[in-house]
Amino acid sequence: MASQLFAICFNATRPSDLARFWSGVLGWESAESPDGDIAILPPDAAGFRIRFLPSQEPKIGQNRAHFDLTSTSPEDQRRTVVRALEFGGKHIDVGQLPEEGHVVLADPDGNEFCVIEAGNKFLADTGLIGALACDGTQEVGYFWSETLRWPLVWDQDEETAIQSPSGGTKITWGGPPVAPKTGTNRLYFELALPADADWDAEIDRLISLGATHTGTGTGTCTGEGDSGRALMLDPDGNEFSVQRPGSGPAVGDRVS
Repeated sequence: MASQLFAICFNATRPSDLARFWSGVLGWESAESPDGDIAILPPDAAGFRIRFLPSQEPKIGQNRAHFDLTSTSPEDQRRTVVRALEFGGKHIDVGQLPEEGHVVLADPDGNEFCVIEAGNKFLADTGLIGALACDGTQEVGYFWSETLRWPLVWDQDEETAIQSPSGGTKITWGGPPVAPKTGTNRLYFELALPADADWDAEIDRLISLGATHTGTGTGTCTGEGDSGRALMLDPDGNEFSVQRPGSGPAVGDRVS
């Protein structure tokens, strides 16, 4: 069985504060393990959770990925923006034009995200997190489609998007030009396998699709430790991790 998207992870300078922000903005329940691992859980078991892991690496430039939040009406968009500001977000300028309908914000740790105007047909019926919008090549879109076995829902002009067969958040890649990668990504994917899956065979499959195996570790995506997870790079050099069955994530484990 293929890897499942277990979590979107944030490397955060203040994990508790960032969890509180996103829990408040999204209305998702927060959970904390006895060892302090923090996550917020989606409203349904089919979705991914968001985990917040401690990191002191400084933010360098714009993130390679950001959330696009959806709106059902202009009033709903304003409410989401106000809620984000109340929880510690701020308006930022990333070059957006005045006539563009979306609002660009940053969370308290400086991570960019957008609140999209109502009526966006591409994000219709996706849920509050309409998309994780990524800077990336067509090749990496194909890689993640094969990795997660999520179908392509957009493939045009080297822009790609995938979505779970169950629906929900889309993951998109904008195609060229792709900015050079600088440092470790603040957002990365955490994959998990069912308990009876063959972990070594899955690692080999990911490598055959174009991933690079960089080591094993626990904690942040660049941490060192035991062999509970494989640390890997996708074809664009983005970090991701794959949990070994039986050593699953500490918070909100729903993989079956």
